[in-house]
Amino acid sequence: MHITRYTDYSLRVLMYLAVQGDGLTTIQQIADGYQISRNHLMKVVHQLNLQGYIETVRGKHGGMRLRMAPAEINVGALVRQTEQDFNLVECFADGQRCKITPVCGLKGVLAEALQAFLETLDRYTLADILPQGQQPQLLRLLQVG
Repeated sequence: MHITRYTDYSLRVLMYLAVQGDGLTTIQQIADGYQISRNHLMKVVHQLNLQGYIETVRGKHGGMRLRMAPAEINVGALVRQTEQDFNLVECFADGQRCKITPVCGLKGVLAEALQAFLETLDRYTLADILPQGQQPQLLRLLQVG
């Protein structure tokens, strides 16, 4: 399974906002903290807002913050919402052309592995993936504060 940059950035935005707390954060602060493109983050933030994970405040002193507690944000649900393609191999897709699909056992094995992957993610929330006991170090690394 490959997680796209979009999903990676979605998780990183939520982690940043979680350690920031109730204060407002800008896209530029997150981009600077992770040293990633502000332009990439704009689409991610827009979708996270539409999906209800964050709330945004417009204006000169605007920004964003989590709309819910980190313990209410399920990692598996987020990955399902942000990933567009779970076709691990060609035979998962409609219109595939692999000649051995009718007799191949690989599709079943990979489908089982994908299910296990998602079930594992379903057991975790944003709160679970935040570094416990290392919050000051994370804040320093992200230049928060």
